[in-house]
Amino acid sequence: MNAVVEPTARQRHLTAYGTIVRREVTRILRIWGQTLVPPAITMTLYFMIFGGLIGRQVGDMDGIRYMDFIVPGLVMMSVIQNSYGNISSSFFGAKFGRHVEELLVSPMPNWVILAGYVTGAVLRGLLVGVIVLAISMLFTRVSMPHPLVTFTTVLLGATIFSLAGFVNAVYAKKFDDIAIVPTFILTPLTYLGGVFYSVKLLPGWAEAATHLNPVFYMVNAFRYGLLGISDVSMWTAYALMLAFIVGLSALALWLLKRGVGLRS
Repeated sequence: MNAVVEPTARQRHLTAYGTIVRREVTRILRIWGQTLVPPAITMTLYFMIFGGLIGRQVGDMDGIRYMDFIVPGLVMMSVIQNSYGNISSSFFGAKFGRHVEELLVSPMPNWVILAGYVTGAVLRGLLVGVIVLAISMLFTRVSMPHPLVTFTTVLLGATIFSLAGFVNAVYAKKFDDIAIVPTFILTPLTYLGGVFYSVKLLPGWAEAATHLNPVFYMVNAFRYGLLGISDVSMWTAYALMLAFIVGLSALALWLLKRGVGLRS
């Protein structure tokens, strides 16, 4: 008789990771009318109203046509919101349906669970970002002088807010709880993160306060990738984004290990 070859730990982890990612992607595509269409419509309105109508009155911003100036911020805003929203609703849905317990009692390591959910959320964020960027091409033309900066910035930004959404989902006890952070924290940080204006236009105290906003660094790093201009140093922006990823990953893994909000 032929001996049965047991899969290695690495193969088991890859299978588990692939299963979670496939389920998340299937979910995103199955309800594409809720996950992909609304941000596309919303951003089209932003381009028409802010870029097309108001932009004509504003003129240039930092030497860049206003329509071009807001494109990076709107793309990053859509990526952030959709990455965060995808994982917070998906993981909380797993908690609510109580099938997250199957993951916790399985031999699957916590880092595989976290990586699977984060990858699914990042993919949705990137997909929406591509859609919004394609829509922006109907209104303007972006040259993208630094494609590597563009891709890495949007990838890091999506990862950060996917991890933040995961933490929110772990602590949430009801569906209303996953809407509190986007409404009262995420939205203000995004709108005050330099999406529609240059920080140089602000008074001194407001400019200093803006530099405490992590979204400000992500938007400006992405703007540098697309337009070649930025109000911040790229080294500072990347260091901050990587620090957030390390910190939020450690927090998320600790919460999974302790079973906070999951085993109660």
